[in-house]
Amino acid sequence: MIKSSCLFSFPCHFLKNWQSLRALVSILQSWYTLFTPTEATSIVAATVMSHNTILRLSLDYPQREELASCARTLALQCAMKDPQNCALSALTLCEKDHIAFETAYQIVIDAASTGMTYSQLFTIARYMEHRGYPLRSFKLASLAMTHLNLAYNQDTHPAINDVLWACALSHSLGKNELAAIIPLVVKSVHCATVLSDILRRCTMTAPGLAGIPGRRNSGKLMSTDKAPLRQLLDATISAYINTTHSRLTHISPRHYGEFIEFLSKARETFLLAQDGLIQFAQFIDNLKQIYKGKKKLMMLVRERFG
Repeated sequence: MIKSSCLFSFPCHFLKNWQSLRALVSILQSWYTLFTPTEATSIVAATVMSHNTILRLSLDYPQREELASCARTLALQCAMKDPQNCALSALTLCEKDHIAFETAYQIVIDAASTGMTYSQLFTIARYMEHRGYPLRSFKLASLAMTHLNLAYNQDTHPAINDVLWACALSHSLGKNELAAIIPLVVKSVHCATVLSDILRRCTMTAPGLAGIPGRRNSGKLMSTDKAPLRQLLDATISAYINTTHSRLTHISPRHYGEFIEFLSKARETFLLAQDGLIQFAQFIDNLKQIYKGKKKLMMLVRERFG
C-alpha cells in the first residue's frame, strides 16, 4: 500500500507523471494493490472525478464517462470490502448514476445488521435526507436505533441529537412511520429526560405536517392515551420511576435540590396520562414510605409535592 504521507501529494504527482487516460484507468482498476479501501474512495476516486482533473487531462464526454464508471466501480468494491469506512463515500461518488447509487445503498442495508455502528448509520441516514430520500433516511435511522442502548443516566450521550432527529423525521413522515419507530425508541432509550423530550415534541404538532409533498393529514394532534404515543408515555413514566430509585440509592445532600427538580419534570410527564395526577400522588407516597430514613430529603419532597 502507498503510505498515507504520500497520498496528499497524489493529485499533483499524478498529473505530472500520468497524462494518459489508459494509465489512469489502470490505476483505478488495480486500486487494491496500491491503496486501502478508505484511501481509494476518499482520496483517489474523489480526485479522479474532480472537475480540476477533468480539465487538466482535457477529457471529452466519452472519456469522462469511462473514468467516472471506473471510479464508481472502485467505490462499490471498497464499500463491499469496508462498508463502515467507505459506504458514505461510495454513495457520494455514485450519486449521478442511478444503478450504482442503488447498489451502494443496498450495500449499506446489507451491512447494517453486522458491519455498521449506530453513529455511521445515523450519518448516512442524514445524508439520505439531505439528498431528498426521506423514506430511505427513515429506514436507515430505524436500523441505527437497533444498535443503540442509551442508559437511564446518559442524558448527555452524543447520540441524543441523532435520536431526536430520527424521531422528528418519522413524525414528519406520518403516523405510520412514527408508530414504527416508537417501539425502537422504547427498546433502545432508557433515559427519562430524553424520552420526555421526544414525547413533548411529538405532542406539539400532528404527524405528517412536514412530510412528503401531497400526503394528506387531518391536522389533529395525537392523544398520549392512544397508540402510538401511549407506549412512549408508559415507557417515559417507567423510566422516571426507575431513575428516581436509582438516584436515591446513593444520593448526597448536595444533590437534593437537583433531585426535586427532576421530580418536577417527572410530574409534567405523569400529568400527560388521564390518571396521571393519581399515579404521581401514589408515586410520591411510595417514595416517602420507602425512603423515610432520608428525613431532610422527604421534607423537601413534602414541601414541593404534598
